[in-house]
Amino acid sequence: MATSPKTVLFLCTGNSCRSQMAEGLVNGHLHGAWQAFSAGTNPASQVHPLAIQVMGEIGLDISQNIPKHTDAFKGHTFDVVITVCDNAAENCPIWLGKGHRQHIGFDDPAAFVGSPEDTVAVFRRVRDEIQEQVLQWLKNFNP
Repeated sequence: MATSPKTVLFLCTGNSCRSQMAEGLVNGHLHGAWQAFSAGTNPASQVHPLAIQVMGEIGLDISQNIPKHTDAFKGHTFDVVITVCDNAAENCPIWLGKGHRQHIGFDDPAAFVGSPEDTVAVFRRVRDEIQEQVLQWLKNFNP
């Protein structure tokens, strides 16, 4: 008998870059074992176009995703809730619901100031860091 996938909620402030990339990476690479969702305390109006671009470069389409407020998940229970915003750079939301809480912080690529080429490179670096660190952490998760 097949078991239901574990659930993970990624939290950040704007829900436009890091948490969206994390959601896409988990749903793309750990499908069946994990189901990911994401939300923010102050959601942006759209998913950042460069987040969509760099995810598309590795075959993951997040172009239909929309930023969601944490209130959308009130009352939901998750196996794991992961904050992905860097505590030194911004206030990470507090999750008051049930589920194991973990912080795995990443730089905010949308905050980077530089040339278009350098900016895309930062988005790619953060995507790759999320892929390496978050997927490994989830694979090793043992409640």
